[in-house]
Amino acid sequence: MPRAIVTVTNDLSTDNRVHRTCTVLRELGYEVLLVGRMLPGSAPLERPYGTKRMGLLFRRGAFFYAEYNIRLFLLLLLSRSSLIVANDLDTLLASFLASRIRGRQLVYDSHEYFTEVPELVERPGVRSVWLAIERWIFPNLERVITVNDSIAKAYSERYGKVPVVVRNIPMPRDLGSLRSRAELELPSDRFILIMQGSGINVQRGAEEAVLAMKDLPNCLLLLVGGGDAWPVVERMVKENALQDRVRMLPRMPYERMMQFTRNADLGLSLDKDTNLNYRYSLPNKLFDYFRASIPVLVTDLPEVAGIVRQYDAGIVLQRPDPSLIGRAVHELQADPAKAATLRRNATFAAAALDGRREVETLRAVFEGLV
Repeated sequence: MPRAIVTVTNDLSTDNRVHRTCTVLRELGYEVLLVGRMLPGSAPLERPYGTKRMGLLFRRGAFFYAEYNIRLFLLLLLSRSSLIVANDLDTLLASFLASRIRGRQLVYDSHEYFTEVPELVERPGVRSVWLAIERWIFPNLERVITVNDSIAKAYSERYGKVPVVVRNIPMPRDLGSLRSRAELELPSDRFILIMQGSGINVQRGAEEAVLAMKDLPNCLLLLVGGGDAWPVVERMVKENALQDRVRMLPRMPYERMMQFTRNADLGLSLDKDTNLNYRYSLPNKLFDYFRASIPVLVTDLPEVAGIVRQYDAGIVLQRPDPSLIGRAVHELQADPAKAATLRRNATFAAAALDGRREVETLRAVFEGLV
């Protein structure tokens, strides 16, 4: 049986895109090992394939990336495999070197426009290191996957290679019976907004969503997940005495998270147009909101707003300003007919945006390996 090693830098708990990749590889006859890292509080894993979480001395910064890539390189060098699947630039260096030395097939899956994330754009010295790695390796890659047409076009213009697009559209999946708001300890008389995701980071609109709650006394904002903005948001909630209007919930299994989403009235995706990565983003949560049959409130970015307008399944804001967020919510609450129409359209969008098509594209990439 051929063996595939799939590499990530997260703790393997919540990455549905990578889980889909591993599942497709198993269906194609590969023995799969998914490699990531162990974090304090990492949830136990139950996967139909092998997993390995590496315990590391460093958890962030240059020392983390150096330690992780050295450990990953040694693991890949010493392990049996015929295929390596590197997810994002922070696993690519070790994966590329090991694939060249051992003569292994390599597929690179870029989940975002990595060198244009705000954490790097605001640190040009660090960004230059990642750009140097990308500029050295990318032109030598034979198979590249990415998440949407905008990022594929950007890579094509930069390196002359056109990646295959596999969007983060979830597969149809039984979410179980819907639990009531009472069972989830949610108020029955509030209009509930939700923003979810493991990457609720700076410049993704969480802070503005919290400030908008100052003018929305009959609403509740659920923030589910985590990210760089989490401590900032926690402080803002306390400083503005919004504990009764904002509830922050930690990362949780997908099915449980979707219970909260299905009980919400409006899903938020409020990335700012401050860097190319966010401008071209197409986050998983957009499709999760549609699967939950709730309309969305999004910022006017090409990929996200394009889908929302195509299906008329939500409201598009020019920017994530607290006053604009509050006004949009007030208008939706005052127009039940419009809210019902957007909800129906969201349900239709979920049916039309079928993750099985994305899986067939992904399957074709792996079937095309020699």
